[in-house]
Amino acid sequence: MSPIIDICPLQELPVGSRRLVALDQLVIGVFNCGGQLLAIEDRCSHDDGPLAEGALDEADCTLECPRHGSLFDLRTGRPLTLPAYEPVDTFPVRVEDDMIKLEVD
Repeated sequence: MSPIIDICPLQELPVGSRRLVALDQLVIGVFNCGGQLLAIEDRCSHDDGPLAEGALDEADCTLECPRHGSLFDLRTGRPLTLPAYEPVDTFPVRVEDDMIKLEVD
């Protein structure tokens, strides 16, 4: 069974905001994209640079890599534009008792 990590109370992650979570060597960005909670690895597959600091498009739930501009789908981790062509990991997010929880496998 995968570990479940408490992130924060739901009201601390309003629509359009993000939170970074570090677990050992893994950093994950948790996003509130138009009310949908999504989590993606904070690593661009193009050059291993930080991804979660990039521009969030709430309408499409995409994230733009701040280094080279690749767009990633927050729901699937798939890159939608070059130069990235490999997907990054995504993680299940849920809310229990008003607490955002992240499943890390």
